[in-house]
Amino acid sequence: MIPFFCVYVNTAAAHNMYMEKEIISTDLVIIGAGPAGMSAGIYALRAGIRPVILEKGIVGGQVYQSSTVENYPGCPGITGAELSERFRGHLLSLGGEIDEFDFIERAELSDSEKRIVTEQHIYEPTAVIIATGAVPKALPVKNEPKFRGKGIHYCAVCDGPAYRDRTVGVIGGGSAAAEEALYLAGLAEKVLMIRRKDSFNAERAIIEKLESTPNIEILYNTDLIETGGGDCLEYALVNDVLTHEKRRIPLSAIFTYIGSSPQTDFLKKSVRLNQDGYIPTDEDMRTSVSGVFAAGDVRVKHYRQIVTAVSDGAVAALGAEKYITSMKVRNRP
Repeated sequence: MIPFFCVYVNTAAAHNMYMEKEIISTDLVIIGAGPAGMSAGIYALRAGIRPVILEKGIVGGQVYQSSTVENYPGCPGITGAELSERFRGHLLSLGGEIDEFDFIERAELSDSEKRIVTEQHIYEPTAVIIATGAVPKALPVKNEPKFRGKGIHYCAVCDGPAYRDRTVGVIGGGSAAAEEALYLAGLAEKVLMIRRKDSFNAERAIIEKLESTPNIEILYNTDLIETGGGDCLEYALVNDVLTHEKRRIPLSAIFTYIGSSPQTDFLKKSVRLNQDGYIPTDEDMRTSVSGVFAAGDVRVKHYRQIVTAVSDGAVAALGAEKYITSMKVRNRP
C-alpha cells in the first residue's frame, strides 16, 4: 500500500482547526481499503454495522499494482486492478462507502476512548480496525518508479508467472529472498540472485537448496546500481564490490526483498508495536487496546498474502461486531 499516514505537531493553529471540525460518532472506523480493510467492511456490513472506511492511497493497496494474480481462489489470471475492483464492487453493493480523500492527522486510541482526527472530521468510534498494510522498501535505484510493475516487482507469487521461461533477478539476502528465488526457479528460465555481501542471512538448508538448483546463479559481492530499458525493464547494471568491475546483465524482471515498512507511525502513542513497527495481535486480531483490531500486512504474521489479509479482515470485523454489541449492552440505561 502507498504510504499515506503522518503525525502532525499539535500547534495552537492545529488546535483551532481541531475545534472547527465536525465530530462524528460511529460504531466502527476501518483504516485502509486494501483486501483486509474491504473484507472487514463487507463482514461488518453483513453484520448490520455501517463502517466508516478511510483510505488516502489507492483502493486495493499493493494488490492493485500487481500485473497478474494467480493465487487467489476462484480468480485465476486476474489482474490486481480487476481483483481490487471486485472487492470494491462487493463492498458498494452492500451499501458501503470508502472515503478516499480524508487524510488522517492522528489517532488517539485507549481502552476508554477512541478518536481519529482527519483533515475534515473528528471520528469517535466504538471500535477501530487498522488495515493500513506494509509497504515493501523500494529498490534504491533512480528508475524504480518508471519500472515498478513493468519489470520491478515485490511479490514473486503475484507477478512471477508473467515471466515464465525468461531471465529474472532477485535482490535480497534473507529467507524471503531465498524462498522467492526458489519459487521463481520453477517458472523462469534463469534466476540471478544479486547479493551485495558474500553470504546470506538465511537458514543453511535454504542456501544449500539455492546453490543446488540448476537454473539459479548466485552473484555474491555484487551490487545493483542501475536499471534500464524502454517501456519495460530490459537490463541491470551491476558492480563487483571487490574488483569494482561494472557489467550490464539482460533481465526481464527484478524481484526485490530488502524489507518492508508497516504503516503505523500514527499509532506509536496508542497501540503496542513490535521493534519493526508491526502490530502484535491475538488470533482474533485484537491489539493491546480494547476495541482496536488489526488485520492484514500491518500485523505481526508469518505469511503476507491476499488470501490471509482477507481472512484477517473477516476475523477482525467479527470481533469488532462482538465488541460493539457488548459496549451497547454495557451502556444501556
